[in-house]
Amino acid sequence: MKLDVIKLDGEKAGTLDLDEALFGLEPRADILHRVVRWQRNKAQAGTHKVKTRSEVSYSTKKIYRQKGTGGARHGSRKAPIFRKGGIYKGPTPRSHGHELTKKFRKLGLKHALSAKAGAGNLVILDDAKLAGAKTAMLAKAVKEQGWKRVLIIDGADIDTNLKAAAANLTGVDILPTMGANVYDILKRDTLVLTKSAVEALEARLK
Repeated sequence: MKLDVIKLDGEKAGTLDLDEALFGLEPRADILHRVVRWQRNKAQAGTHKVKTRSEVSYSTKKIYRQKGTGGARHGSRKAPIFRKGGIYKGPTPRSHGHELTKKFRKLGLKHALSAKAGAGNLVILDDAKLAGAKTAMLAKAVKEQGWKRVLIIDGADIDTNLKAAAANLTGVDILPTMGANVYDILKRDTLVLTKSAVEALEARLK
């Protein structure tokens, strides 16, 4: 698969051969769904917590005598049936993460890249370097290219000027190659890869 390479200002900078094993697959929604679920579950904080009857603050004295009241037998006000009593079987802090093999996660990333390439939403940049850390410069380039919600993936290191310029722009996200993931790729309308990012991804996903 061949794609045109452009510069940030829109000028052509040649073509690039893309690996069909990464960018030419038929995207499968079930694989993408499983990987995104794994990502989102792993990111969930899991800090939900309720107080049980041993943790609520109440006296431990028997609330009234056992017999002769005409009411049901009760001991502690902490019982779950009372208002402000302990919660029975409520949520406790836990991890929501589940296992997903490295092989499957790699496959998911390949399908995400192929989905963008197949839909025509993949752009290859010669490099993602800015002359200065000016938001206006990047905003102008993004507007001229017609990118609305875009994810730019650079090589191992992100250009400091680009990172600073993108910090104030909504709809523009920057990631290094190691940060490339299925959820962020699918979440954006356009995926922009630098030539160094393509090389690093091909080496990573072999």
